[in-house]
Amino acid sequence: MADYKAPVKDMQFVLDNISRMPQLATTERFADATPDMVSAILEEAGRVAAEVIAPTNEIGDQQGLTLEDGRVGIPQEFGQAYQQFAEGGWGSLQFDPEYGGQGLPYSLSIPVMEMWQAANMAWGLCPLLSQGAVEALYLNANDELKNRYLPQLISGEWTGTMNLTEPNAGSDLSVVRSKAEPEGDHYRITGQKIFITWGDHEMAENIIHLVLARLPGAPEGVRGISLFVVPKFLVNDDGSLGERNDVQVASIEHKLGIHASPTCVMAFGEKEGAIGYLVGEEGKGLACMFTMMNNARLAVGLQGVAISERAYQQALWYAGDRTQGKAVGHKEAGPILRHPDVRRMLMTMKALTEAGRALTYDACASLDFAHSSEDAAQAKLEKARAAYLTPIVKGWCTEFAQEVTSLGVQIHGGMGYIEETGAAQHYRDARILPIYEGTNGIQALDLVGRKTLVDQGQAGTALMSEMRATVEAAAGSARFASAAQALAAALDVAQASTDKLLATGDDPLFSASSAYNYMMLMGTVCGAWELLRAALAAEQQQAGGDNDPYLESKQLTALFYVDQILPRHLAYAPMADAGSEAILAASDEHLESAFS
Repeated sequence: MADYKAPVKDMQFVLDNISRMPQLATTERFADATPDMVSAILEEAGRVAAEVIAPTNEIGDQQGLTLEDGRVGIPQEFGQAYQQFAEGGWGSLQFDPEYGGQGLPYSLSIPVMEMWQAANMAWGLCPLLSQGAVEALYLNANDELKNRYLPQLISGEWTGTMNLTEPNAGSDLSVVRSKAEPEGDHYRITGQKIFITWGDHEMAENIIHLVLARLPGAPEGVRGISLFVVPKFLVNDDGSLGERNDVQVASIEHKLGIHASPTCVMAFGEKEGAIGYLVGEEGKGLACMFTMMNNARLAVGLQGVAISERAYQQALWYAGDRTQGKAVGHKEAGPILRHPDVRRMLMTMKALTEAGRALTYDACASLDFAHSSEDAAQAKLEKARAAYLTPIVKGWCTEFAQEVTSLGVQIHGGMGYIEETGAAQHYRDARILPIYEGTNGIQALDLVGRKTLVDQGQAGTALMSEMRATVEAAAGSARFASAAQALAAALDVAQASTDKLLATGDDPLFSASSAYNYMMLMGTVCGAWELLRAALAAEQQQAGGDNDPYLESKQLTALFYVDQILPRHLAYAPMADAGSEAILAASDEHLESAFS
């Protein structure tokens, strides 16, 4: 089994040439993000990921979890790795120094987060959710709650969770039933939440639950939901831990993958009621929670990139190690890496992974620019850009993770179906990604509805204008002129598809039925754009005398993507007008008849 090694060179290249890290470093807010600082952080994080966290991955998959007397047991090695993570201050990179953070760009924390997820996705979910909880509290809580909870969450002494889903309320949060009864300066929370990732464990001293619940007399629907902080252990005025709150683990789920990530059914208020504190305004809970959810959606897209990278490294190692048959053009048996079809699969894995990495880092950088720009108009554009890209990052990157991890199994052949090679674990672990933090169908509806129809396509059109600027630059390169033509043609399809959605905006059946394909169309086109941007930067550096083979690899990867993957965009273009309504109506009638 291959050891994980963080792709630091590619991460650094993307930060410099795609997500505009050098430009961020010129701002007053992020002046500490110097090239030396960025390089040092990536190198050390890579070491920790490879030497401390990655060795726990297989252990967690094999051992899983236990639940005894209401206590969740995790592999001992997970706790040891977490202590080193916390002691190294790795959870504090992007947060406000006022609460113990390092004040570095969010987009710098992203490659570091990718390393944790690639090293061990089950383990990495814990800091992922904690950082989302920090964002939600920082942007929505009052000063008292911030001072009480943020320093320990940022330091990693405590961890955080997100409690939305209930047995009767999956993605439809409008029917949440958990209750919050006011009692002096706090509330008593009662109800049950399901699918709560890292809902209980003993890696940290305390767990801070963010819980959606309804106040007495609150209106029906999402406007009646409020957000509450509900700690596992109550926190005294001096910051010390008090008595155990009325929060219990009812059960843990037995899952297809991420076996060592405790997915809990949480019971609040089985006795006297769990003590909670209101975050933000009454009835604005879902808006507050979306702060955490949007952060988590970008992070889940990043997980798709991370697990793809891990699967690619595993498959590449195996293809170079496994001897099988005589490849075309060779007279003797050799590694399967020589076989053209194996090389095709490996290049597909590599191209999709690197495209997803560039797109995710790029989207996260827009959030940094939105927060640091002194130009209000520019900040607004960056915010809209990040919002438009978020469902694409979450949806497209987690969809291609299914393909990449499946190809990893295929390259191993029969051995890929055998657990000890490790390829199957990546395939199993990746399967949750299109489901949680809003299924990819929901991401697609968000992209088409809130991010396209509501703003009349402005954010998407602005992004496609950026892409056309890259096409113009590539058209002047002998090596990439044909790739520029292919991307230009794909952009024409993307713009026509956007126009079609806008023109049929009053037909919710059409937009809803086309949403997934539109998301995949835009992801496929954006992937080509990001790789072409990277290829042009690599070509320029090569022309300047840099002979690093990595630069040639970036260019070949872009050419492969444009030739082999970009043509998929045609399959995702929304249906033609002719007969589309009849087809949709017929499919509705056919499917419904199955239940009659």
